[in-house]
Amino acid sequence: MPSSIAWGLLLLASLCCLFPGRLAEDVQETAAPQQDQKHPAFHRITPNLADFTFSLYRELAKQSNTTNIFFCPVNIAAALAMLSLGTKGPTHSEILEGLGFNITEMPEADIHAGFQSLLHSLNRPSNQLELTTGSGLFINENVKLLEPFSMDVKNLYQSEAFTVDFTDPEEAKKQINKYVEKGTQGKIVDLVKDLDKDTVLALVNYILFKGKWDKPFNPEQTSEGDFHVDEDTVVKVPMMHRLGMFRVHYCSKLSSWVLLMDYQGNATAIFFLPDQGKMPHLEATLTRSIISKFLHKTDISSADIYFPKLSISGTYDLKSVLSALGITTVFSNGADLSKVTEDVPLKVSKAVHKAVLTLDEKGTEAAGATSLGVMATSLPPEVIFNRPFIIVITEKETDSPLFVGKVVNPTKQ
Repeated sequence: MPSSIAWGLLLLASLCCLFPGRLAEDVQETAAPQQDQKHPAFHRITPNLADFTFSLYRELAKQSNTTNIFFCPVNIAAALAMLSLGTKGPTHSEILEGLGFNITEMPEADIHAGFQSLLHSLNRPSNQLELTTGSGLFINENVKLLEPFSMDVKNLYQSEAFTVDFTDPEEAKKQINKYVEKGTQGKIVDLVKDLDKDTVLALVNYILFKGKWDKPFNPEQTSEGDFHVDEDTVVKVPMMHRLGMFRVHYCSKLSSWVLLMDYQGNATAIFFLPDQGKMPHLEATLTRSIISKFLHKTDISSADIYFPKLSISGTYDLKSVLSALGITTVFSNGADLSKVTEDVPLKVSKAVHKAVLTLDEKGTEAAGATSLGVMATSLPPEVIFNRPFIIVITEKETDSPLFVGKVVNPTKQ
C-alpha cells in the first residue's frame, strides 16, 4: 500500500440527553482510577473543558445564529483526547491545544488522568440520576492496533474494541449504528448515514443522561403559549408553568434572567433568558467564571415561571468547527496517527456529533405532585421563556458542563 495514501479514520461523538425511561438498575461501577480522593484528578482539567465549551459554542453560533444549538462538550473533548493518544507531531499538539491545554504547563499524563477520573465519576451508579458514558473502537479486520494505544484507550477511556469489515460499508455502518442505538437505549438511531470505502477505524463516543426535576412542574398547569423566534416569527408551544420558590436572578451584566433548576442527584440546569435583542451580548459575555458564580448562589426567591416543553437536537460534522479552533492537520493527508497502527497511514475523514434534548414537566419520569414551597407576600416576578434562551447542564461533583445549547425555535426538531 503506498504510504502517501491516508486511509480514513471516522471519529463519531454521539449522545442522548433527557429522555423518558426507567432508571438503570444494573449499572456496573468501573474500577476507580488511582487518585487522591480529596483532590480528584478531574479538577485539573475542568477549567480547560469549560473554556473549550464556550469556544465551541461561539463557533457553532457563528456558523448558524438562526437555528437551535445543542451539544455535549465533555463527549467531544473526551473523544478528541482519546484520539490524541495515537498521534504525533503537529497532529498531536493541535488536538491538545485546541482543547485548551498547554502541555508545558500541564503534563500530558495529567490530562489523560483527568479524563479517566472524570469518566469514572460520571459513570458512578446513582438511584436518582442516570448518567452513563461509553466509547467504542471499530477496527478493520486487516488492521492491528499498536498495543500501547489499545491499552491506553481501554484503561484511561474505558473504550471497547470491535473488529468489523469496512470493505462492506453497509454492514459496518449497521454494526456501528447498532452499538450507538444500544448505548443510548434506542434514542439515537442511524447516526452514521454513510461510510467512506477507505475507512479502517471508527471511534464512537456516547453519553446517556436521564434526570427528574427536583421540583417538577404540574402537567395540569401546562397550556399553549406564544414563543417569539424573532421579530417576525411567532410559534405556538406547550408552555409549562409553576409558581414557587426558585434560584432565579436578574443579572444586569448579562442583561438576562438566570434560572437554576436542580435535578434529583448531582446535576443542575442553568437557563439564561436575555432581554429582547441582547442574545449577542449574552453570548459574548458569558464565561466559565460567571457560570461558577451562579452555581454557588443558593438564595431563593418567589417567581412565576413559564417554560416551553421541547424536544430539540443538534447534528454536526465537526470538521469545520474544530478546524476553526486550530485542529486541522488530523483531517489532512499530513496527519500523523502512527501510534494507532503501523499497518496503514490514517487521517480523520469525518467527525460526527449528535445531541438530543427533551424537557418536560417531570424531567424524564413521572413524579409526585409539585410543591409550591414557601411563598412571599409580595407579587412575584414573571419570568417567561418565550424567546430564544441558552441552556447549560452541569454535573455538580465534577463541575463539568455536560450539555450546552441555545433554543431558538422549540418547535424545530
